[in-house]
Amino acid sequence: AVFALAALQALASDTFIAAVYEHAVILPDATDEPVSPDEALALMNRNMDVLEGAIKEATQQGAHIIVTPEDGIYGWLFTRETIYPYLEDIPDPAVNWIPCTDPTRYGPAPVQERLSCMARNNSIYVVANIGDKKPCNSSDPGCPSDGRYQYNTDVVFDPEGKLVARYHKAVGCSHQKDRPPTITTARLRKDVSCQN
Repeated sequence: AVFALAALQALASDTFIAAVYEHAVILPDATDEPVSPDEALALMNRNMDVLEGAIKEATQQGAHIIVTPEDGIYGWLFTRETIYPYLEDIPDPAVNWIPCTDPTRYGPAPVQERLSCMARNNSIYVVANIGDKKPCNSSDPGCPSDGRYQYNTDVVFDPEGKLVARYHKAVGCSHQKDRPPTITTARLRKDVSCQN
């Protein structure tokens, strides 16, 4: 595992500490068939076990935010069909949701619940890359033939565990995920106080 902390000078008198984290992702076995949702969750939990240790270490070192690796929870080299069991429906952050305290509000979301609890239990912003799925139908001219959009998505949970940002990334050459229709921006709380 590679772990780095960077102190960013926000203002002359304030310091904001960010942790940037990378680890050797535990990859799924190569398969042409989708695994069960339970098998997908088991693999993601193994990677989140590693991530949880990094979050605790970052918090102990005074970090206010941790940024986790691309595909660090489920890996890569999927087809559109084989990645599906790894995806969750990620709601718009405007819904004011803390998955850690209300995990079933938007259907099963065990990955979002666990990431939210990691943020909440460690009082840190957590930025993670996970997959989002959105149903669509034939009235939408861009709807894929399988009736769903699939997005490579970055999410941000605040120190209370609240989902505060969701960004559908534009993946130019990926055949497993779709391009988002619009650009999304998010504003994070700026009232972080730092004491040494």
